[in-house]
Amino acid sequence: MPAEGVSCVLADYIFEQSGAPWQRKLLLIDEDGIEQRTSYLSCFAAHGFRIVHYKDDLSFRLQHFRQLEDAETRLAVIATPSDYIPFDIYKRLYEYRLSWESLFPRLQASVIASESDDDLELICAAYQKTHGMFHEPGATGQFLREQVYVRENAEPFAKSSLEQALQQARTAKTYRDWFRIAEQKAKLDVLACRYGFELDTSELNRFFQAYVLESYGTLYQENDRETPVIVSRAMEYMSENSQKFAIIVMDGMSAFDWAILSRSFHGVHLHRSAAVAMIPTITSVSRQCLLSNKNPDKLEHPWKQDLEKKEFVDCARELGYADAQIAYLRGYDADPGGLISCLAVIIMDCDDAVHAVLHGRKSMFQEMTEQASAGRLLQLTERLLKKGFDVYISADHGNTECRGIGRVTGSGVETETRSHRMVVLKDFANKQAYQEKYHLLEFPAAYLPKENQYLLCKAGESLDLRGELVMSHGGMAIDEVIVPFITIKAKENLWLK
Repeated sequence: MPAEGVSCVLADYIFEQSGAPWQRKLLLIDEDGIEQRTSYLSCFAAHGFRIVHYKDDLSFRLQHFRQLEDAETRLAVIATPSDYIPFDIYKRLYEYRLSWESLFPRLQASVIASESDDDLELICAAYQKTHGMFHEPGATGQFLREQVYVRENAEPFAKSSLEQALQQARTAKTYRDWFRIAEQKAKLDVLACRYGFELDTSELNRFFQAYVLESYGTLYQENDRETPVIVSRAMEYMSENSQKFAIIVMDGMSAFDWAILSRSFHGVHLHRSAAVAMIPTITSVSRQCLLSNKNPDKLEHPWKQDLEKKEFVDCARELGYADAQIAYLRGYDADPGGLISCLAVIIMDCDDAVHAVLHGRKSMFQEMTEQASAGRLLQLTERLLKKGFDVYISADHGNTECRGIGRVTGSGVETETRSHRMVVLKDFANKQAYQEKYHLLEFPAAYLPKENQYLLCKAGESLDLRGELVMSHGGMAIDEVIVPFITIKAKENLWLK
């Protein structure tokens, strides 16, 4: 996922090790597929490098040779060891062979390669603080246990990373910026739960709220190769990029939840991105939009889910699929027939946990850790890949930790049964009274039915019993609005067959 402008420890480290601060023309030969596991190229892009993935001699000469000869252009050419690069091109580039061994020469490269992608940042942070040699058998493992996966390493790393994220949030202008910040926030929240320290990432929501109020209404017009950008264009996006696809909708799954669940996907070749949920972030609105390729004001029943399956089937037909090719299923045991090529699978585990946990985010961490250990999402994904489906994993909305500010009741008020983050007001309801009493924010009716007015809770607050700590959704906090959008291509995971 593009991550321009957002700093991280590993990306900065790779940038320094490659010689990029002193070179304008680089050849990065990625020996261990490190690009697929990290976002290190974001750092090169942030420093003004044009990123080029080398395909072949002819393509490079036609498209990029002028840039190679331009002394002012900063160029980073990414290649693999098997790529043939002619000498006249090669001699114009400064070569750096990127591998786990070149990055961490004092550790056993095979051990580092086997670690989780999300742990590589912690490893890099600890590695730069020590000068010891850890090549002996078992020494790298001991280093990981005693110096990497400990609170003394995780807490200062998280606090430093949060400061960087806040700096980026102050100037973030695009959805891409916020996708990266949301991913970073989720990882930092996971670290705080995993290692038992306090970390307040809520200030990021203040900047995000300003972005949403200014730019949310324009997102439907955006086009991106990595993502549908907004969930109401997901079906269109998937049908354009896959002949046979399955969308697994993890109802209520936030980036925080995916950061935990994804640890069970180690070894699966996947592409991480994100999408913007519909606001208000409630199931009846956002999940129907995800499955129908419609905005809320085009749904027949935006506040109910009785037509969700019909909306999905109608959308699939419009995209060119025959009835025999379409299936809408629920649960991890979903088993589509051989003719199916447009599949939706609804999984409720995350949302069920959101409305059941008693101790906020820490309880969600435990619940998601148990779900990751059970491996049911991975098993479903692998089964669908073996059947030839490209698998997309996403969510209709996320969830966020809140403190109750009191329940709302009254004439003219409609709220979704299980969401306490938003209020829908009919024309005759007293909007000002609710705003003053509960400090609610008015949300412009972007993509929404215009006959109602919409009030949302501030980040960190919900319409629950006063002082009660809950996980909830329905508002416009980062964790509710920016949801994972994961692409797993069947052809890139042929080893499963």
